[in-house]
Amino acid sequence: MLSRLGKRLVDYQLKRLSAGDLRLTLWLDAPDVQMTFPGDSSWAVQLHGKAEHERWLRRFIRAGIQISADEVIVKGFPWRMTLCIRGRDDLRSESGELVYENRYVIWGHLRWFKLKRYEVYEDTQKTVVFDRWLVDNQHAAAAV
Repeated sequence: MLSRLGKRLVDYQLKRLSAGDLRLTLWLDAPDVQMTFPGDSSWAVQLHGKAEHERWLRRFIRAGIQISADEVIVKGFPWRMTLCIRGRDDLRSESGELVYENRYVIWGHLRWFKLKRYEVYEDTQKTVVFDRWLVDNQHAAAAV
């Protein structure tokens, strides 16, 4: 039951994020949220706090990346919950060409329904190739 409710909320939140609205995502963040995105690309971060997370998300929106969840698992008590999301993200150029496609897993921890920390697992080599595409196409999201 909890995972089904979590899936509905995550689906809505990711739909809003893909549309360029990050208000719900930021509302769900704890003030001291921590995010880890490993790798060697310009997307790789180890950030702390809502302000840093917002900057990273604004770049994600500028890039135009579309994100969706295939599966969501939520477990635990409100004061200590675990969240796991498996999904996909992609970007199409203005001409409709698929220029980026990846699968991800997000493993996170919540306290009182606020996201405290999470790590994104993705094919990091695809994000390196995506960085090159952004630079080659002088895309606004190329700047970190």
